Amino acid sequence: MASPVGEDNWVNYVDHQLHAADDLEKRVQVIESFRKAVAAEPGSLKLWMAYCEYFWSLYADCQHGSDAGWPVEEQMMGRETFTLDAALSLWQEGYGAVQYRLSDSHELWNRWVSLEMELLARSVTEPGIRRITHLFRDRLTVPHATWDETSQMFSSFLSRHNPAAYEFEMQEATKNAQGAKRLYHGREPFEEKLGAAIKSGDTSQIKAAMGDYLDWEIRTVKQQKKDPLTNLRICLALFSRALTGPLVSDSDTWLNYVILISTLHSDVKAMRTKITANDIPKMLDVHQRAVHHVPWCGRIWARYILAAEEAGLSFTAIERIKHGATNSGHLDRDGMEAVLEMYSAWCGYLKRTAMSPTATEEAVDLAEVGLPTALEDVRHWGERKYGDGYRGDPTFRLEKILIQFLTEKKEDIEQARDIWDTLSRIDIYAKSYDFWLNWFLWEMVVFGSAKNKTRSPTPHTLAQGLRTPSFATRVFVKALGVKDMDWPERIMEVYLKHCNDYELVETIREAEDTVYKTRRGLAKRREREARQAQQQLAEQQAAYAAQMQSASVPSRDQVMTDAPSPETELNGKRKRDPSLDKGKTDELPNKRPKNEEATAAQQKRDRENTSVFVSNLPDDVSVARIKQFFREYGHVNNVVLNKDPGAPPVAHVELSSPEDAQSALLRDGKYFEKGAEEPVHVYPATDCTLYVTNYPPEFTEKDIRDLFKDCGEIHSVRFPSLIANTRRRFCYVTFRDRTFAEAATKLDGKLLGGQYRLLAKYSDPPVRNGRAGPQAEGRELHVVHLPWSFSEDDVKQVFSKAGTVVTVRILRNRDGRSIGSGFVVMETKEQAQEAIKLLDKAVMGRNILKVEPSKPLGMPKVAATHGSANVVNGDSPGSADSLTVAGSPAPESSTDSNRPPAVRHRQVVILNVPDTMNVDQLRRLLAPIEPIVTLTLHPKHGGAIAELKDSAAAGKAALAVDGLDIDGSGGRKLRVGSHQELFQQEPETRIDRVDQPAKKPEAPIEKKKTAAELMPPPPPVGSRPALKPVTISRPTLGRGGKRGLGISTPIHKKPASSATTNGTTIAVSGKSNADFKKMFVEGKGNDEAKGGPRVEVKDEAQTEG
Repeated sequence: MASPVGEDNWVNYVDHQLHAADDLEKRVQVIESFRKAVAAEPGSLKLWMAYCEYFWSLYADCQHGSDAGWPVEEQMMGRETFTLDAALSLWQEGYGAVQYRLSDSHELWNRWVSLEMELLARSVTEPGIRRITHLFRDRLTVPHATWDETSQMFSSFLSRHNPAAYEFEMQEATKNAQGAKRLYHGREPFEEKLGAAIKSGDTSQIKAAMGDYLDWEIRTVKQQKKDPLTNLRICLALFSRALTGPLVSDSDTWLNYVILISTLHSDVKAMRTKITANDIPKMLDVHQRAVHHVPWCGRIWARYILAAEEAGLSFTAIERIKHGATNSGHLDRDGMEAVLEMYSAWCGYLKRTAMSPTATEEAVDLAEVGLPTALEDVRHWGERKYGDGYRGDPTFRLEKILIQFLTEKKEDIEQARDIWDTLSRIDIYAKSYDFWLNWFLWEMVVFGSAKNKTRSPTPHTLAQGLRTPSFATRVFVKALGVKDMDWPERIMEVYLKHCNDYELVETIREAEDTVYKTRRGLAKRREREARQAQQQLAEQQAAYAAQMQSASVPSRDQVMTDAPSPETELNGKRKRDPSLDKGKTDELPNKRPKNEEATAAQQKRDRENTSVFVSNLPDDVSVARIKQFFREYGHVNNVVLNKDPGAPPVAHVELSSPEDAQSALLRDGKYFEKGAEEPVHVYPATDCTLYVTNYPPEFTEKDIRDLFKDCGEIHSVRFPSLIANTRRRFCYVTFRDRTFAEAATKLDGKLLGGQYRLLAKYSDPPVRNGRAGPQAEGRELHVVHLPWSFSEDDVKQVFSKAGTVVTVRILRNRDGRSIGSGFVVMETKEQAQEAIKLLDKAVMGRNILKVEPSKPLGMPKVAATHGSANVVNGDSPGSADSLTVAGSPAPESSTDSNRPPAVRHRQVVILNVPDTMNVDQLRRLLAPIEPIVTLTLHPKHGGAIAELKDSAAAGKAALAVDGLDIDGSGGRKLRVGSHQELFQQEPETRIDRVDQPAKKPEAPIEKKKTAAELMPPPPPVGSRPALKPVTISRPTLGRGGKRGLGISTPIHKKPASSATTNGTTIAVSGKSNADFKKMFVEGKGNDEAKGGPRVEVKDEAQTEG
């Protein structure tokens, strides 16, 4: 029977034996099974507890007066076998194995010390008191969760058995325990988080919390901080907790553990650490445990073979490991990759053994037989699993090992060349340019290592008769005969270069001919396939158009973003301007740079990867003191300090770079100020922020918090400003812990309101910035006509021929299927241009790729009008025009005077609206008020205009809106104002940095008014007062048909009590003809003109009218 795997299986296995143990021999067999169990799971608390308790019960059952019912003979033999010393030694051994399990080691220790004190109570002796005192002293120097309880137990013990030494012993214990308490306090936040995850019962949260804890412990061990040995023991104990608990079958955790042990042994060997080899588990034991728990991990099997080879195990022992892998029945659970990894390690061992300078003939024979056998075994394995669908290892790892062995050890070049030739007849290799280049390089190595070699100078007429690498040249000739190769251009390029470097002139000419004909044939074939692909694409587009026309209800399940994204090609929210494809981009260059310049500072920030959380802060903490705390460890950009009632303050600190954030972590465990009771806890805020979108448009921060309230504690919710684009509907939710954020991502795809499918992803600033940065830099490519079967990895492999691929995004429909287009971001603009040169019009299967630079879409929307039936783009009077210049007052013609009085009377101007509030949120806030006909949002001016059905409803609404609390907290309130006041409002100043002073809005530059502007405007048509006949008596210059002074004519007479200058009314007094005559005689006319009030004087033409 195979041995059990895992502590639970071992407990069940031994428990089954225990129930059948009815005599001494079977009880001894149970003890032997327990010994095997703790050897297989050395850090298992459950197994050690069961083992010690069972042994203690056997000790008690074989004593005189026991009622266990053992036969007398077995009792006598039992007293010789299960002695008190053996029982107590076993408890001590078990405690030594689990003492650094911080959270639960007290369970075993408390049970052991309670038994020791029971024995002492039966017979109080001075050695017994000293023994238990020593146990307490030792325990209090070990960090554990129940240190205070242990100290209390020690205090009670001393008070009862040694009161004279009470004060001294307690002082010494407290003094010696400072290091233990410090070590535990540094890990307490992780323990609390892990405990909360275990309490929740959510496996994913447990794994995430344990993974973070393990990563932190590994970093602590590598940093070689104070108490390196204790830190190592705590780290190993944590791995024991993980690998006997929630991560018992997690391949990544086991591999992490194996690599940690391997690194520690390397450090010990290189004397880079104070830890000794005896403090570290043995490599072979760790690998053996690992492959028993995760037998499907080929990488661990491969490392097991390497460790066995390094330890000097015999061929038989290493072969036994290889057979253990193949016979496990799980090696191919996840496909053939694990099988290939294990066999690669096995074949590498055979090759190295045979090629060693001290290799025996037996080792060479074993490799000569074993390497081809391994190839056959893998081929049969793949055919058993996949049938005819198995095509072999794409990287031909085993074949390379065999070729190297034949080339370097056996010097059988022809047999090695036959292997290359055999591989070249298999499609998976023949269609890969990488295979042909590897074969060519091998041929060149063989050519270079040949005896009596003479390099041929080319071009040169004396090259005739010299040795040339003809076999390497034949590789290219054969390669160019393969159709559908993934990158024939690369082969042709290297082919010509090789011939020019090494071949004779005749061969160079033939190579030029071959490449020319191949390129022509390739171009014709691609043109033919391009026509077929175009026809196929046209048919697909026609079918798609017919399908869209037949759809009766458009989908509302669309993602809202802060900038036009490629995904919008699918849902039709924003379509590419047709002029972009025709080269008509005259307007865009003038608009796009302005938008990029405005947001350049924001794009440089990466809050998600440059921030840390700080907890255990004093209640009176301030932002300035937090900045001072991190002053020497990095530049602080911003601090979001939360002081929730009844909870200690927690700060989210944003630094200027990821390096500064890493440096800030060094403040973890430091005291915030002198006299602080506890050190602060500083931990990364990475993976704690989610990008959330596609929620109902009326959702507010409270709705977002309610949506994620069951996932964990939320630190902040950040909405974007709508000044630049009112279409924005997303937010950033920052959780206090990455496990909470991970739990929140499970809500991704949740249907809200029956029509909105939520999107909740980890915020990734580099990807977000890439939408603008790479496009502006010419590094983003738009790829069309991709094969529908292509994944992101396939696209990345194709474009890697031109350089380094940064990101790949394939556009998909709502069902997750590719639509055949996507975006590729290269590392440099030159690489992007090279990709266009190489891959534009390249054939992929039946498709002809179209690769072009990604082009920007249209400008964002800056105003939103929400009517009762639909939404329009700022078509209401004054909405779009008035938002042309932020903060500028609207012209008189575009505000009050341009609106009919009836419309103005039924409008309510709302002020103090946050620039993060969209029109749906505002409409929801105003829902209890009279029904609103149209609601126009002006985020640039911090307000909105609501139009109601009549003036009476508008009056009631104005009373209800004025002073309305926005979020129900009694903070910001709406108020009512005028149209002119609205459009004179400056944009809201948002301060999200503490390292820079708030920018004051620039004062508008007053333009010098012209003479026409200084003159009062004529009264508006339709508002002039009725004309009345007025008689002015003046001296008559003549009679007859001519008119002059003294002619009685109707004029537009302004009130004598006021005059209007630039819209300002100035009180004036009326002047008679006698007054004018007196001014003229006294020569004061000029003075009056300079400083006096302006008087309207009509000329003859005006008075005639």
